[in-house]
Amino acid sequence: MVLELEHVSHLVGGQTHLYDIDLKLVPGAINVLLGPTQAGKTTLMRIMAGLDRPTSGRVRVDGKDVTGVGVRERNLAMVYQQFINYPAMSVFDNIASPLRLQRVAAAEIRRRVHEVAAKLHIDHLLDKRPGELSGGQQQRCALARALVKRASLVLLDEPLVNLDYKLREELRTELAALFADGQTTVVYATTEPQEALLLGGHTALVHGGRVLQHGETLAVYSTPASVDAAVVFNDPPMNLLPARFGDNGRLQLPFGVEVTLARDGLPAGECRIGIRPSQLRLAPVSGKAITVSCVLELAELSGSETYLHLNTRHGDTHLVAQLQGVHALALGSAVDVHIEPDELFVFGEDAQLASAPPGVIHGVH
Repeated sequence: MVLELEHVSHLVGGQTHLYDIDLKLVPGAINVLLGPTQAGKTTLMRIMAGLDRPTSGRVRVDGKDVTGVGVRERNLAMVYQQFINYPAMSVFDNIASPLRLQRVAAAEIRRRVHEVAAKLHIDHLLDKRPGELSGGQQQRCALARALVKRASLVLLDEPLVNLDYKLREELRTELAALFADGQTTVVYATTEPQEALLLGGHTALVHGGRVLQHGETLAVYSTPASVDAAVVFNDPPMNLLPARFGDNGRLQLPFGVEVTLARDGLPAGECRIGIRPSQLRLAPVSGKAITVSCVLELAELSGSETYLHLNTRHGDTHLVAQLQGVHALALGSAVDVHIEPDELFVFGEDAQLASAPPGVIHGVH
């Protein structure tokens, strides 16, 4: 199934929620909508589902205009972040409910319910009611009810956000396996860049009601098309610093450092450089590394990682470093971080990508 949005805009009470969006889903694949809260992801999904009608533009399925077609007339399923199950019904009856509405034969219902329940590891819970289940089991029940329909389009609106880390990991892996056969077009909304990378497939970056970039997930991550795209697809966001590319082919950085950047086609003038927090290191990787003297403002431990919030010695540039492992550093202490020139992104005065690090994956649109 090929779903396409053509120049879709959406206004609510005079406020624009979506701006002239063109987006074509990749059929039979996981299509991730990645963006911060209130970026427009849920609005996009509701228009794809037929729950809302765009103010302008068209929705096409396999080339047919379905803009005015309601959700009941479309072959799709949708799962929200909240566990929506019928509390008075058993797990079996919850999962079977859409098939009964379709008047599917009882024997076929039993077969399909047991099949999808086994795939989601809840086949031993079919006689229980949702109130007797854990949070993860309740979400598996809601997912099973959506999947049992065998819809050609499945919309998942942050379906794992209310689960703990371990359950999210388990269900994310199961979902990727469930849709690996290429029979279903999946749209998966998330605020987490890491989740988009783990799911793979294709990713559309959504921000401020606009689609900033769309393509294969790893390619979008490797080659952010703009400053906004670079910020959205990194957690913590990419460090962005003012710089200037001189006529002599040297990049002038804000902390009084110049470096030769062997990149073709970069015009002289003002620019911004980007460096991922994970690429700020306490030790240089090569002899070309730039050393930046900083003062530690804050250190945050997150699992097996440490986030350092740094100010350069002159206090005019803020940096965030993402380090593997636990690092015990005193607040206010001097910290030198090292930047490899080959890992720098360069964005032009128009905030569009001018140069990506060599060796990254291209091919986004």
